[in-house]
Amino acid sequence: MIEEAILEGRRLAHENRLEGKDLDDLDELEDVEDEAFLEQYRQRRMQEISALQKKSVHGRVYPVSKPDYSREVTDASQNGPVLVNLTATGGNVESRVLSTLWRQAAEEYGEVKFCEIAGAQAIEGYPDVNCPTILVYDKGQIVKQIVTLMTLGGVRMSMLDLDKILVEVGAVKDNDMRVLKRRRAAEDAEEERHMSRGIRSTSDRLKGDGDDDDDDDDWD
Repeated sequence: MIEEAILEGRRLAHENRLEGKDLDDLDELEDVEDEAFLEQYRQRRMQEISALQKKSVHGRVYPVSKPDYSREVTDASQNGPVLVNLTATGGNVESRVLSTLWRQAAEEYGEVKFCEIAGAQAIEGYPDVNCPTILVYDKGQIVKQIVTLMTLGGVRMSMLDLDKILVEVGAVKDNDMRVLKRRRAAEDAEEERHMSRGIRSTSDRLKGDGDDDDDDDDWD
């Protein structure tokens, strides 16, 4: 059974080896992949890109004021999830980190509405120490709330963490090519780091063995 599971895993990995690759990535594989198989994926990617472009009606962060909050956030969430970043009025490192990621996400996921408002303006007396706060609305209700970035890696929060939130609340799909591409790039980078550490470790051991040999010669 274990052997069958391993074989099935390899088969699925082979079948899905082009998932998450964009058109440029596919072009680079022309010499190593079957042309008909490659063209099938290329057509699928073009259809996905076309569909995303049609749905990309936002593409920016909307600064929201208190009087417009209900219309821009609560009511707008009837058409899909709306994400709100409650920022610190005085500004802090975490708030700046999230605002930067917020802009990047808004540009990449143009079909999702990203809003931003000072926490104290949205909620009277809301303390800066609780900012940034992420609120996710869907169908007029708050479906997710994250206070500060403590559970998201703090100042080390990345787009990978924001991708997970978007997938969790149903704003984007788990097999979205943008999510898969970033996830695969992170996995490749981690693998390269492991290989690099392994090479350095082997090199250090070899140097150490050489030093021991020298010591033996001295004793001789």
